Amino acid sequence: MGSRKKRRPQIVILSDVHLGTYGCHAEELLRYLKSIKPEKLILNGDIIDMWQFSKRYWPKSHMQVIKHITGLLAKGTKVIYLTGNHDEMLRKFAGFRIGSLQIDNKLVLKLNGEKAWIFHGDVFDVTMKYSKWLARLGAIGYDMLILINTFVNWCLKKIGRERISLSKRVKDSVKTAVKFINDFEQTAAGIAIENGYHYVICGHIHQPEIRTIHTEKGSVTYLNSGDWVENLTALEYDGEKWSLYRYADDPVAQTVKLPKRLREKLDNEEIFRDLVNEFLSPRK
Repeated sequence: MGSRKKRRPQIVILSDVHLGTYGCHAEELLRYLKSIKPEKLILNGDIIDMWQFSKRYWPKSHMQVIKHITGLLAKGTKVIYLTGNHDEMLRKFAGFRIGSLQIDNKLVLKLNGEKAWIFHGDVFDVTMKYSKWLARLGAIGYDMLILINTFVNWCLKKIGRERISLSKRVKDSVKTAVKFINDFEQTAAGIAIENGYHYVICGHIHQPEIRTIHTEKGSVTYLNSGDWVENLTALEYDGEKWSLYRYADDPVAQTVKLPKRLREKLDNEEIFRDLVNEFLSPRK
């Protein structure tokens, strides 16, 4: 950021980054992270995509995101990793704490006397609960669509047109997808109201949102952090209220300079060496 002053949100929530896939916008996320200094960073699932992870694809930009987050830990930011379905292997480490890092499956925060219930959200996904192989198959198809979308947007950029999201257009046009999103939100809200929560915060469905949901038993503020594949969004809390961050609306983050050659791929030995160095090297 050079001489620019970083924004200091109290809490930042990211989800569905999907590091290790072609659709991940790691460079944009890195610019965003370099423009802020949060007190607490909550990684709400699917940060590293262990389903689609390929040894053939791990660019330096993806490693830089991990390095930046570990750097935040060293600088006093508390990092809470809540597991999702694409990084479900980490669920066996729920309850793990070391320094400013903790891993859990869900989290309840008290904010100005109000309770916020935070979790990834795949527990409400029927395909995840009963047909995991079908969900994985869908993930592969989704990743292929994102890859095609990357090429389409490259062509559009060359002719001076705005980028589009094919996956978002598909979801918005398919009635069953729209119904699934609505059912997901209503289910999360209903359980939150029954348990006396003021906020319910999820990820998983790649649909950024902040809205109040009313039921016969009460109301709750539903929030979804979106993703860094289609929407490039996050949730921020300034100590008084929540807001939905959109990278597309942040000219400051967009001008953050990054190291060159971030799109180079790392081989297996380089990935291992970088991870070891990152976690074992002493920090000032």
